[in-house]
Amino acid sequence: MNQERLLKILLAPHVSEKSNRVAERCNQVVFKVIPDATKPEIRDAVELLFKVKVKGVTVVNVKGKRKRFGSTFGRRSDWKKAYVSLEAGNEIDFMMAE
Repeated sequence: MNQERLLKILLAPHVSEKSNRVAERCNQVVFKVIPDATKPEIRDAVELLFKVKVKGVTVVNVKGKRKRFGSTFGRRSDWKKAYVSLEAGNEIDFMMAE
């Protein structure tokens, strides 16, 4: 796969109570990814950027919420979330202190 595309796949880590729970119990990390990303691309991107071994990838398409802005109604954008399972012994630490 094109390395330039792999560097654009992951947008940000998704931090929430559920993602913290999943990280502790199942050795998984949650990322916000571009909407047209595939599971093999996500796996390769994580392995390239963080130098870890990925066991599996699960993808969720999150529907945007309908919101009200004053008297008008709007809608948040849809987005894609990836749960990345890491092999035993591998870990991604976003709070690395130098």
